[in-house]
Formats: sequence, structure tokens, C-alpha cells
Amino acid sequence: MRGLETAFVTGATGLLGGNLVRELAARGVRVRALARSPAKAALQFGGLAGVEIVEGDMLAVPGFAAALAGVDVLFHTAAHFRDSYTGGDHWDKLRATNVDGARNLLSAAYDAGVRRAVMTSSIAVLDGPRGAVINETMVRRVDRADDYYRSKILADEVAFEAMKAHSDLDITLVLPGWMHGPGDAGPTSAGQVTLDFINRKLPGIVPATFSVVDARDVARALVASAERGRRGERYLAAGRHMTMADLLKVYEQVTGVAAPKGKVPPLLLLAIATVSEAMARLTGKPTLLSLATVRLMLREAERSRFDHAKSERELGVTFRPVAETLRDEIAWFRARGRIA
Repeated sequence: MRGLETAFVTGATGLLGGNLVRELAARGVRVRALARSPAKAALQFGGLAGVEIVEGDMLAVPGFAAALAGVDVLFHTAAHFRDSYTGGDHWDKLRATNVDGARNLLSAAYDAGVRRAVMTSSIAVLDGPRGAVINETMVRRVDRADDYYRSKILADEVAFEAMKAHSDLDITLVLPGWMHGPGDAGPTSAGQVTLDFINRKLPGIVPATFSVVDARDVARALVASAERGRRGERYLAAGRHMTMADLLKVYEQVTGVAAPKGKVPPLLLLAIATVSEAMARLTGKPTLLSLATVRLMLREAERSRFDHAKSERELGVTFRPVAETLRDEIAWFRARGRIA
């Protein structure tokens, strides 16, 4: 087990980053938490012992590079993704943050003396036939990826290039699924689905499947990867395969809110997305359902079964029940006035 006394966490105010900061602090690790908004970070971590807030942006790594000195492990959880599914072309921002930002971060970290990093990758970098169980060796071809997925594939390549350039740089990669859980201040798409379900805004059962995982379990996988992961290895932390119908049943169980029963056919989803994007162009407001979202949903359906054998064996990764995750997520939203 490697020593872990001081850690640097990018994306610290995000769903995963926030849970990782708390997990590390609970273990007595000193944390330097990178945040674009110190005020937002202070609201999340104020009073949490051992946490130092570092102001900075992945688009301007030199601005916070000095804070990387003296760090045992760099945990990179920051990524640009939210705008990727709101219509329009977001490739320039995706590349600048997810690819170039990762390259600049690893370079600055190495120059500062950091020799151990854990990169948050994604199930987006893996692919397989419908219904297949997918493992870490089944890497997605770039030509089978949308822009966000492509940015994650290229970010992984940045990590492998850095290790090739520096034989003493030790990087592991953790691949989360669709993360839910408390601490979703954004909210992410996952948290928004939860809020929409409770507010009875979901139109019906869409033809989608997911690999649902608790962000707290992914945070623990990140720490385990820092402690026990092997250099250059990918580790899945994707959670459980579920259809949308499965997920809605769990929502119904934990909330008492009746789940929608009707199915929404693909052609109707595409039509809604087309109209939504047209309205977004006219009004200048983000679309609620984009064509990119629908295409991804249809493309990835029944490609969300992941094999965690390697992560279980090498990292000791486990996943709590989805009902527990959703119950805690809802309680967190309710405590902050997001749910009546």
C-alpha cells in the first residue's frame, strides 16, 4: 500500500470530486481541493479538517500549478460534459478542458514532483456488442464515439503518452458509470432525472439502459486505485446494469411516487429532440433534450453490462444497492430545499 498523506483533487466541487474530498478527509489525508469558485467550495467543505481550497481552472493550469508541489497523489476528476448534450457543437471546449487540460495538468504535476496520479476516465472509452459483458480491454474506436466520448478516449491517450515519456510516472485510470448520490450540486444529468421523477416530469419509459453507480463508491475506488492500482491499468467502477424501467421501479419504491408506465418510442424521442434544438436556436436557451442525447441513448442501449472482476480482485471494489444511493440522493436534495 502506497503512502497517501497529501492529495490534490481537481473538480472538487463536482459530484465525484466532492465525495472524493470527503472520503480522503475522513481518512486523515490532507486535501488541496481545486475549484473555480472558492465561495462554492467553502460552502461544501467549510469546517472540514485538512481541506485547503485552491482557486483555479483546467483551462489555465499554470495559475494553480504551484499548489501541486509536495503532493503524494493527484486525483483528476474535473471534466467538461454538461453542455455536450444541450445541442450545438461543443468540441472546442471539450478538447480544451478534457484533452489539453489533462495534458497540461500532468505536465505541471510532473514538473512539481508528483509521480502518482489517478485519472477519472469513463465507461465511454469502452465498447462491445449489445448484450455483451464489457471489460477494460474492450476499448472503443474513436470513429464509434460522439464528441464527449471522443474527448475521454483522447484524455486516456494523454495519460498513456505521459507514462511513455516518464518511466517514473505512475498513473492508473478509473472508469465510472452513470453516477448518482448525495452532493450533486449541479445537478448532473443523473440528479436532474431524480428531480424530474419526483416532480412527475418524466414523459415515460425511454429505450435506454444504464450502468448506475454511487459516486461515493467511485470515490472509494479512486482511493483504492491510488493505494493498490497497477501502473497503466484501467479499473471499472461502473456499478449495476439497469433498464430505464428497472430504474423507475426503484424510484417508485424509495419515494412512493408512481412511476410512468408508457413507453416513449425512439422516433418520438428524435422528433422531440429536433423540435427542442430548433426552439433552443430561436430562444438562445439550452435545449432540454438534444439529438446528441437521444442518439447516444439509442446507440448505447444494452451496452451497459460491465465486468468488475479485475476491480474487485485488485482494488476490493464493491457497490451499494441502488435503492440506498437514490434514497440518500433524494434526502440530500430535500435537505437543501430542492424537493418540497
